[in-house]
Amino acid sequence: MKVTHARRAAVALSAAVILPLALTACSSDSKDSASGSSATSAKASEAASAPADDTTPMDKPFGPACSTVPKDGAGSFDGMAKDPVATAASNNPALSTLVTAVKKAGLVDTLNNAQNITVFAPTNDAFAKVPKADLDKLLADKAALTKVLTYHVVGQRLTPKQLEKGSFDTLAKSELTTSGSDMAYTVNDSSKVVCGNVQTANATVYIVDTVLMPAQ
Repeated sequence: MKVTHARRAAVALSAAVILPLALTACSSDSKDSASGSSATSAKASEAASAPADDTTPMDKPFGPACSTVPKDGAGSFDGMAKDPVATAASNNPALSTLVTAVKKAGLVDTLNNAQNITVFAPTNDAFAKVPKADLDKLLADKAALTKVLTYHVVGQRLTPKQLEKGSFDTLAKSELTTSGSDMAYTVNDSSKVVCGNVQTANATVYIVDTVLMPAQ
């Protein structure tokens, strides 16, 4: 009788020890299975949403004037991506007037040393739209020139998507607005982006066809 009681006690004790271990193992297996299922599902979702190509058109420079950019060298898209923005602009012949203005305003180091900015860069043709007398006066007035040039600079990198309908503070302490879609964008309802999403070492550049003037 005593032996039977002893055996029953031993069996009960053994069950008491084994059951929690079994439950723990099952729980762990269940979690691992759920985790694996979740990871697999996430990967499948990513695969389904990923584009067929590694890049989409909006990841690259776009616009009619992009065709005039050199295919190689310092002035090419790959070359500009290696240099800070003022240096990169100096290697683009279509931006020579802008580069001259930046030098006159003493902003070369400011722009080159800034981090993660967006520059709306007027072409030479954009500056040519400004009456010569007015442009000469502007280039001779460092304070006014600095205000105009810094109005073309936003303190963050802007994606094409953000340009669809946006209002952004500039380094001139006043706002500019953007609108558009499908790689056709306008700044302040007047200046069109002719080559956008150009990357430099520290900035995203949108080349525009009209000089932007801050409100007086």
